[in-house]
Amino acid sequence: MDLGVKGRTALVAASSRGLGRACAEALAAEGADVFINGTGKESLDATVAEMRARYPNVKIDGVQADITTQEGRANVLAACPKPDILVNNNAGPEPKMFLETTHEDWMKALEGNMVAALMLTHAVLPHMQERKFGRVVNITSAMVTTPRAHQALSSGARTGLTGVMKGLSRDFAKYNVTFNNLLPERFDTGRQKQLAERIMKLKGWTREEARADQVSQIPAGRYGQPSEFGATCAFLCSVHAGFITGMNIHLDGGAYPALI
Repeated sequence: MDLGVKGRTALVAASSRGLGRACAEALAAEGADVFINGTGKESLDATVAEMRARYPNVKIDGVQADITTQEGRANVLAACPKPDILVNNNAGPEPKMFLETTHEDWMKALEGNMVAALMLTHAVLPHMQERKFGRVVNITSAMVTTPRAHQALSSGARTGLTGVMKGLSRDFAKYNVTFNNLLPERFDTGRQKQLAERIMKLKGWTREEARADQVSQIPAGRYGQPSEFGATCAFLCSVHAGFITGMNIHLDGGAYPALI
């Protein structure tokens, strides 16, 4: 299937690794020009070089910037002011029980996992509206619909983002601009390794025991692969997905327990 994004421009936040990179790779494979973003120069440069070699027929650029700051967002938007596709992403907050959280923790979580995405969207939306095409995909978390006590920072900030995006989806559908959210859980990325290390410390387990425990919670019996996530993102950015907007899409191997 031709997704119809060849020649389009995509800005993918926090995409030098993990699920962000998987989305960037999938879009580049479909012929989109992609702007990669990351805070670490070494990993960003490596990702850009690898993707340029892999996808020689598209334009791959890197922007080193921290999107949680106004200066960082300004730098990203200076490099890519009018993307057709915006994939909002950022590292999730450190897991903490609610009574362990501080005011500083909440401000950091809101800035990183709500405000940054809203401000990037705010900046690029008028151009999408004008050209009658736009795709905004937010990488959020399963914690939006299945909150857990130790992930209060994540569920709080990302649920706020989800609420704003739902309202926008209704207002901008007539301009062929869509807003959708991908809710990952248990993909084999650095985030799962971080969570496994937390369990290792809490329970005195080995890494193998911690990862086996994670897998046991997935009905599919395995971790998700980043490429599977990226493919779903690319489809939501395609010309075929113009009638899908305001949705929360779980990618979790069957872990989401509810009917709707």
